[in-house]
Amino acid sequence: MRRRSAFAVGLALVIPLVVVPPTGAEPTGRDALKADLDQILADPRLDGAQAGVVVRDPATDEVLYSRQPDYRAQPASNVKLFTAAAALEALGPDHRFRTEVLASGAREGATLRGDLHLRGSGDPTVLAADYDRLAARIAESGIREVTGRLLADDTAFDDVPLGTGWAWDDEPYYYSAPISALNAAPDTDYDAGSAIVRVAPGAPGQDAQVSLVPATGVLQVDNRVTTAPAGEAPDVSVRRDHRSGRVTATGSIPADAGPVREWVAVRDGTAYATDLLARALAARGVTARGTGEAATPPGAEVLASHESMPLRDLLVPFLKLSNNGHAEVLVKAMGRQRAGEGSWDAGIGVVTEELAGLGVDPRALRLVDGSGLSRMDSAMPEQLTALLDNAAGRPWFPAFREALPIAGRADRMVGGTLRNRMAGTPAEGNVRAKTGSMTGVTALSGYVTAADGRELVFSVVLNDHLSAAPRDVEDAIAVRLAEYDGADDQPGLSRVPKQRTWPDDPRTGVDERDLECSWVKAC
Repeated sequence: MRRRSAFAVGLALVIPLVVVPPTGAEPTGRDALKADLDQILADPRLDGAQAGVVVRDPATDEVLYSRQPDYRAQPASNVKLFTAAAALEALGPDHRFRTEVLASGAREGATLRGDLHLRGSGDPTVLAADYDRLAARIAESGIREVTGRLLADDTAFDDVPLGTGWAWDDEPYYYSAPISALNAAPDTDYDAGSAIVRVAPGAPGQDAQVSLVPATGVLQVDNRVTTAPAGEAPDVSVRRDHRSGRVTATGSIPADAGPVREWVAVRDGTAYATDLLARALAARGVTARGTGEAATPPGAEVLASHESMPLRDLLVPFLKLSNNGHAEVLVKAMGRQRAGEGSWDAGIGVVTEELAGLGVDPRALRLVDGSGLSRMDSAMPEQLTALLDNAAGRPWFPAFREALPIAGRADRMVGGTLRNRMAGTPAEGNVRAKTGSMTGVTALSGYVTAADGRELVFSVVLNDHLSAAPRDVEDAIAVRLAEYDGADDQPGLSRVPKQRTWPDDPRTGVDERDLECSWVKAC
């Protein structure tokens, strides 16, 4: 495939491409598509907003539609497309993260006269069960007493846990968890740096039962939830104090209700991982003299290790569920591997270097993180389509394409963030695209097979709308592209099913659960 750049597309757009049909004649082909997309984008919710749209045919390098193609806008989680492609280039689809437990000091029977070291490289998929398996191998080696401490080594990454421009009031929430070279995730969504607060009913009139999954001492729960009579609606709120690890659970849960689960971020990912291993060692009968943090000394002996799934498989929860932590770990891992520095600055340098090789001019965009959580990120729709076009020529493309959410597919690890969208339309099972949303920002960029069999690439980036995210505008565009029939195309808009609606968040008045980066875990 010939490499196409966003810059070249921008130049091409200077030349008028649309032939105006004779007065009174029905438009056909590209003119019909343009008429319909113009009508979709005339939605009054976009008055005063920025609406960038680019549709390209990679086979011919033809731009089928463009509006504000080179206007920079906040792309939200569409930044993850840049990060995923760069990581596949820089780290390779077979890259695995490794977590190790090492010993420094001499062995005397069941006693280690020295320290144990937990050393990480950023793996965001380590579960409590994995730390238990590491502890089991230590116990199986015959060690029962450690005269020193369990020391955490997170030096593969720098000590900056939160990204530039991340909102301070997002910090307690799972989607804004701290980034560390040592991590733990509560379940197989792999939201590293978060734990689940589980609220279950007790006896009517008594306190509810509140627990942490996994059990950890880095969070302290203040249980103020009561058990209501059977038949009432659950009304549970879980909030973590921004300044500490204190979690307050309030409200009520009916006696006949199932458990309510809420995800919260821990303050320190390294302390979280260390706490889980320390608990697992104690449960296996291995004692140490406390915990701490220090670099592993040269010559330490590896006693046990754990490897993550390869990057090609990690892409699935990363892109399907729009996992912010995965993006940031990949950025720092790229910096560590290429520049010897696991920082955002070093990693973003690698990302932009790789994007240049994928047809995206790094001088024309700004990235400060890998997830799009920062409002300082800016990119153009034409840059996103250039990336999608050129990615198709890479050997890792099948894994990249397969990891994108698929419209209307109910399975979370298939449909991902598009699982409730465009069902029952020609886009169902057809559109593979990355979503992105924050308050006032929504985006959708990916691939769609048109009715005439061509696979098109498209990007829709909407900014500065005041209503709840107009995702139905994105859906209408994607459905119309799925119906596009080339030269034989005729005007005619399909009816797109209304998207699911959610109640407003009481703190903001905004339909926050309609966002990917939501106050509650909606995906």
